[in-house]
Amino acid sequence: MLMETRSSTELCFPQLLNNSCKKPERLWSEAVILDMVLLVSLLTVTLNLLIIISISHFRQLHTPTNILLLSLAVSDFLVGLLLMPLEVLRNKACWFLGDALCVLYSYLVAHVVSASIGNIILISVDRYVAICDPMHYPTRMSAARVKCCVCGCWFWYALYSVLYLKDELRRPGSSNSCSGECMVFINYAVATVDLVLNFIIPVTIIVVLYTRVFAVAVSQARAMRSHVAAARLQLRGERKERRAKASELKAARTLGILVFVYLMCYCPFYCYTLVEVSLTTTSPTPYLFFLFYFNSCLNPVIYSLFYPWFRKAVKVIVTLQILQPGS
Repeated sequence: MLMETRSSTELCFPQLLNNSCKKPERLWSEAVILDMVLLVSLLTVTLNLLIIISISHFRQLHTPTNILLLSLAVSDFLVGLLLMPLEVLRNKACWFLGDALCVLYSYLVAHVVSASIGNIILISVDRYVAICDPMHYPTRMSAARVKCCVCGCWFWYALYSVLYLKDELRRPGSSNSCSGECMVFINYAVATVDLVLNFIIPVTIIVVLYTRVFAVAVSQARAMRSHVAAARLQLRGERKERRAKASELKAARTLGILVFVYLMCYCPFYCYTLVEVSLTTTSPTPYLFFLFYFNSCLNPVIYSLFYPWFRKAVKVIVTLQILQPGS
């Protein structure tokens, strides 16, 4: 009788007996890592919320590039607010939220992460046009056009996520082997298409665009250095134009670092998917998921290190000067 009682207490739903999953058992070190992920989640929410408030509030920051950064910050904010805590719950305890919320969580993962990838592509296109075709940048990348691109990006990935999870949306919980589990089965064909659309094609586009951007940036930097002596004789308006080019080059470098960090965080996850995907239910380890999500915390850190406007905006927000009229 004692053994039966002890066995039943290890089940997620003791009343279901054989239909219930066992409670997850984690090593002490794994439990510590999961708790640290919650701290990273809080940091991710805080930093990206500062980005959202800064760009939304200050009119000087309403530029096409910053609109794209705002969209990226929104997706990173949702990762910290929803995806990280739910992933910790899924790995640390039984899933008591039901099959419908399990599918909703999987949909949010597909939608938000895919939207982040779309935002990175748009940022790469923005830098490409700014550096390689600066004369047409104001018309090709106007604020109105960029807003339409951002809305189109979120709408497309919302539709894509429905198609990606159509089988699970029809039959919630069909992939679970027992009650208290949250698993999503993606067949080989769908997983392969997702790998191509959400990793291979985006990475190819980003690498090609930034290769071109940095080639042009290096040539411009050399040209600027070769005309240092002559620059002192330039008119004031021409000096301002040259400073604007230097600012664009710096922005390209910063966003290049952002893209590099994105690749470092996403590549392990998709490389695992490339190797392990099969007709059976397979799921990457939680550590790959957390590295996948950790990119959302690193993005605002990059802003704080390389963007002076972000540090100034945070100072105004933290000191509550933002509440003053005309801030």
